[in-house]
Amino acid sequence: MSLKSLIQIIILLIIIIILGGVYFNYFANNNKISLENSEKKIETKVEEKENEKKETKVLNEKPVDKTKINESEEVKELKNEEVKEVKNEEVKELKNEEVKEVKNETVNLEKKTKPKKPEINNEVKDIEYLTTDKSGNKYKILATSGRTNSENKNILDLDNVRGVIKSKKKSTVYIVSDFAEYNSSNLKSNFYQNVVINYEDKEITCDYFDVDMQTNIAIAYNNVVVTDPQSIMKAGKIILNIETKVININPENKKNKVKIKIN
Repeated sequence: MSLKSLIQIIILLIIIIILGGVYFNYFANNNKISLENSEKKIETKVEEKENEKKETKVLNEKPVDKTKINESEEVKELKNEEVKEVKNEEVKELKNEEVKEVKNETVNLEKKTKPKKPEINNEVKDIEYLTTDKSGNKYKILATSGRTNSENKNILDLDNVRGVIKSKKKSTVYIVSDFAEYNSSNLKSNFYQNVVINYEDKEITCDYFDVDMQTNIAIAYNNVVVTDPQSIMKAGKIILNIETKVININPENKKNKVKIKIN
């Protein structure tokens, strides 16, 4: 073998050794890097799994606060009830307002369709009536004021009343009372409240005294007391004939008698 070929062989071996070392070192480093990366990935996965396990444990270990859940449910129920109440109240108020408006409208319509008549003051001052019957008996009635009765236009309501009944043959009868009703159509008078009748020497007090000039009959009743110079009599009713001046005294009922007190 020549020297030249030997040198070539040595050089070739050196090149092969160099290439083999480079190749070996390169692939060895890559394998290490890949192994390290894979190990890191495995470790990260393991850590993630452990973290997930820990979180699940923590969640499982934490007890569910039932009171809070109940409280939230109660709050929701209260809110719903309050909303319902508010809605109901608003509906009621709206209904009431609508009813009021309808009533006011109907009232206004009634006022428009039926206007009130103006009240007329028909009071008359210093009244005097004079009538005469067929027998010539005169009946005069006087009052400080009077007005037409609201139920009967023929009746006049009188205040502070005085009455005088005169006849040709008999004594005059004088009547005084706080109030009276005089009917011009039938010539009837009804004296009432603090009635006092004076006839000759007699004084009769009572609550009511009715005079009928057509029949010439007058009747005193309720708490009747007849006083004369000699006696005081209490009776239930007294009937006076205006023409003849005859007096009939009746008790309050059939069982009771007329009480007479002699002076």
